[in-house]
Amino acid sequence: MSSSEQHIEVDAGFETDSAVGSIEDQLSAYSQSLTSSVTAYPIENGRRYHAYKDGAYFMPNDENEQDRLDLLHHMVMLVTGKQHFFAPIKEQELKRVLDVGTGTGIWAIEVADKYPDAQVLGNDLSPVQPNWVPPNVKFEVDDAEAPWTHATPFDLIFARQLDGSISDWPALIGNMFKCTRPGGWTELHLFDTHYRSDDGSLKPNAHINQFLATLEEGCKKLGKELYPGPLAEGWLKDAGFVNVHSRMYKIPLGPWPKDPKMKEIGLVNLMQYLDGLEAFSFRMFTNVLGWQLEEVKVINAKVREELKSKSIHPYYTFFVTYGQKPE
Repeated sequence: MSSSEQHIEVDAGFETDSAVGSIEDQLSAYSQSLTSSVTAYPIENGRRYHAYKDGAYFMPNDENEQDRLDLLHHMVMLVTGKQHFFAPIKEQELKRVLDVGTGTGIWAIEVADKYPDAQVLGNDLSPVQPNWVPPNVKFEVDDAEAPWTHATPFDLIFARQLDGSISDWPALIGNMFKCTRPGGWTELHLFDTHYRSDDGSLKPNAHINQFLATLEEGCKKLGKELYPGPLAEGWLKDAGFVNVHSRMYKIPLGPWPKDPKMKEIGLVNLMQYLDGLEAFSFRMFTNVLGWQLEEVKVINAKVREELKSKSIHPYYTFFVTYGQKPE
């Protein structure tokens, strides 16, 4: 029997059984149950992780991580001159915006404040965003790698800091292309955290390089791309976007630059990085790579000590890449 021929029997007590409650009561009860399921966060090694699609993302979602993400947002705003996106879309054309992997929602909230006529939607694996937000912003729990079901296309689709979290970038960008309106834009802000030093002060055997190599090993085991930044331009072009542009920024790790703006960027970056060492490593190194927690703490301590020294001058790169869907 095909699904169109299948007869769906009506619950005999549906209209009369008062114990069932109204439709509104049932919706409320199910919503509470669903909320409980996505907020039943697992705790590992003192850190809290996503409940929805548990294991899909190796980073925690607790308050420490939320504070770090907001600090990282502040750093990126220093890098970009407080520019939230670079796609040359006219303000009057910006009606629908999607922020993929919104995290704390800070980018979405600031864009909603800046463009009050735009409707901004942010999605993430956990509902950790604030309750008090501008009336034109909404958040939902969703997995960016699940099938996209948006009925109405977006004028701008934005994604940032998805490094190490996506298994199939071409598929994700294919969904972005599908859900961008003709003439609209998709923009990616992604890192390449290969550490470099122009003066040769960062040696190949530095603890930070050993740490990064271990993190990369874990990401490969999970099938995740840790360094998507340089690849974004090709992915957008392959998906069918035109007018694709990419710009690269050097981001110092530490307050070693002479330039005052770069010194501030480096200091903020160092703060968020030191705060993030546990987040980067605890679940990945123990659950995925089989390290003992004490081993992880030892390498973290070595990296922390190394980064606080003044003898190394590392930086990594940050890529802003955007493209337009053909009219």
